[in-house]
Amino acid sequence: MDFMELLLVSLGSAIVFYYGVKLLLFSKILYPKLWFPLPKSFFTSMGEWAVVTGGSDGIGKAYAFELAAQGMNVVILSRTKEKLDKIAKEIGDTTGQKVKVIVADFTEETVFDEIENNLMDLKIGVLVNNVGILPTLIPSKFLETPDLEKAIVRVINCNVKTMAKMCRITLPGMENRGKGVIINISSGTACVNASIYSLYSSSKVFVETFSQALQAEYKDKGIIIQTVAPFGVSTNLSGYQRTNMVTITAEDFVKTSLQHIRAGDKTYGSVCHAVLAWILQSIPHQILSSEAMQIRLKEYVKKRIAAASARTSTS
Repeated sequence: MDFMELLLVSLGSAIVFYYGVKLLLFSKILYPKLWFPLPKSFFTSMGEWAVVTGGSDGIGKAYAFELAAQGMNVVILSRTKEKLDKIAKEIGDTTGQKVKVIVADFTEETVFDEIENNLMDLKIGVLVNNVGILPTLIPSKFLETPDLEKAIVRVINCNVKTMAKMCRITLPGMENRGKGVIINISSGTACVNASIYSLYSSSKVFVETFSQALQAEYKDKGIIIQTVAPFGVSTNLSGYQRTNMVTITAEDFVKTSLQHIRAGDKTYGSVCHAVLAWILQSIPHQILSSEAMQIRLKEYVKKRIAAASARTSTS
């Protein structure tokens, strides 16, 4: 075998091996129950209580319901007491679990002392850092963001500071007991250069890097810290867009994401979102961040939100 033939055979073998590994990883996403089985008592074995920020709506509400269905008592935090009380009653009536509510506006900087006092005596096994806000529902360039100065403070307080503070509050108890789960909700926009989502996507990049560093620091303590990065989920944050192959319900998203809790320090929460991430990451950056793409994305979001609004007004 001459050198060129050897080179081609080696190259071909490397390509086959590379795509074989890719296929294996994809099979893990398709069949999480086979690759990452969870005992029925997995979540309750972490502790008695689950804490969910932004727990009165959307993904947070779905996590609160699902973790209560798994047998955990739940603390839900949000800024609207009426909504919290309503959801708390629904969860309690449906699952029979205890539900505590804590009213907190995470865009403010002075809410954490009261939260810590309310959580002090609870054995917290699961923390879901879900709460997050967009600077504006319709994506826009940074300098075109309405009330930009306020938007910067609100987004950083809610999307960045809250996650770090809630980890600071709950991690010591988990470390002392040698077990616990922290789920930090990021966004699919963090995996690409999300032009016209600059402030939001950058805050979610922090979520991912902080979570991965924290997992490296506390993995040996028996604590799972995972980033979950959804793309389209039909919630208030997305204007309750109609569901399709990519945009899924919060309930479906949460059920699949919890099946991947032992799948590594980052998942996309569902097969369709993982596939979408791979597709987007294969598109050249120059195309994704082009002016034409920004305009099309903005118009697309406008149309979908308008359609969702029209459905709501006629229902």
